[in-house]
Amino acid sequence: DLSFAELVEGHAPLPEPVAVGGDGLIVELFTSGTAGTPKAVPIPLRAVAGFAMYQQFGLDHRPTDVFWNGADPGWAYGLYFAIIGPLALGQRGLLLNGLFSAESTWEMLSRFGVTNFAAGPTVYRKLRASGLPAPGDLRLRCCSAAGEPLPPDVVDWALDTLGVPVRDHYGSTELGMVVAHAWHPDLRDEIKPGSMGRPLPGWNVKVLREDTNSAPARANVPGRVVVDIADSPLMWFKGYRDAPEQTAEKFSPDGRWFYTGDTAARDEEGHMFFSGRGDDIILMAGYRIGPFEVETVLLEHAAVAEAAVVGVPDEEYGEVVEAFIVPRPGTETDDALAAELQQLVRERYAKHAYPRNVHFVAELPKTSSGKTQRFLLRPQQAPSRRR
Repeated sequence: DLSFAELVEGHAPLPEPVAVGGDGLIVELFTSGTAGTPKAVPIPLRAVAGFAMYQQFGLDHRPTDVFWNGADPGWAYGLYFAIIGPLALGQRGLLLNGLFSAESTWEMLSRFGVTNFAAGPTVYRKLRASGLPAPGDLRLRCCSAAGEPLPPDVVDWALDTLGVPVRDHYGSTELGMVVAHAWHPDLRDEIKPGSMGRPLPGWNVKVLREDTNSAPARANVPGRVVVDIADSPLMWFKGYRDAPEQTAEKFSPDGRWFYTGDTAARDEEGHMFFSGRGDDIILMAGYRIGPFEVETVLLEHAAVAEAAVVGVPDEEYGEVVEAFIVPRPGTETDDALAAELQQLVRERYAKHAYPRNVHFVAELPKTSSGKTQRFLLRPQQAPSRRR
């Protein structure tokens, strides 16, 4: 591998700017690999308009802010909205060269007087789990999360600890951010627990029924999350590099829809509630179970630091739910705890959706950006408790 210095050595800077047009390539990024092999995403210049929109309206990044997006720039949320977005607005942002730790995060927020903070939900969960007290001089005005669904209990913790709630935002490498509980005063609304918000300006995001390519899903019924391309002027993705088959899977045959690969429900007011990736949905005896809903309930237990839920084959039911639990330090992982967790899901979510197996593990497989790779858990064997 060549270093950046070696790559540019001997190449003098271009003497004049070059017009490349909206389709001109500015950078290329790979998908996160949460559901399989990463794919190359060419990012054209026109994508910057969408990034700037989210930076301004989703994050409410103001000239007076001390802005810090704590996401790694090797991940879309970091590259798009820690580097490109602030540059597009001509506003400052902080970058930290180093691995995450609760200590360094608290220090950054305090030392630089950060007013606008964005990060993955894992960062907020780890801050809470660290047990370290928050600095007394925090100046936070906005906190945002993206990359994975945000459990409602993190929102409550943030309000108590950080002084502001964390607003959940949704997007992908191929789109940028398209749905959010936006911070801008013109878009800000009351946070609905468990919701990732409503579509942002420039994007028409819908939830379609699973069995059709045009009919919307009924209110509060999970369906496929799609982008209406013709009615989304900020849409920029046209396909993966050198991957025509994978590209074709992302678009409807008539070219109207972009398939995100995710499932969600939408209420009467347009708020969207993430259910899971299409390939993560668990099909059990005719029931569709979203892993996030079960994980959210499991995280309510005081002994649970992290949780991931997957479906595994079952002769009688087709699939059944299994849970992988990272316990908090000092927790005794025995049959009694497994039974408590199973009963919690029965009572708080649904009787049929409780995990038949509960695996206690030291850590969950994750991408470098902190996203759980559920597909790696399905074949995994670990000590479990079944009931």
